[in-house]
Amino acid sequence: MEVGNTINYGSFGTTAEIDCADGKSLNVGGSNNTLTVKGTCASVNIGGADNKITFDKIDNELSIVGLNNTVNYKGDPKVNNLGSGNTLNKS
Repeated sequence: MEVGNTINYGSFGTTAEIDCADGKSLNVGGSNNTLTVKGTCASVNIGGADNKITFDKIDNELSIVGLNNTVNYKGDPKVNNLGSGNTLNKS
């Protein structure tokens, strides 16, 4: 679901591709998802649990408040890892 320039993703147990295009923001609230995010995200907020998410690029900010998420990303965003058991891999 997209509101303005922000994509809100809240599914459970899915495999999906999301397109941030050029500068959209992304909120992930679901759990047990495998997501591939194309394009350049301005900012990302991950509040779910047990997600595996791969980003092409994040520009501004990556905030993770969820649990046990694995995030692979490129870019140089400000990172706020406020959750627990999260794994962040910058490439």
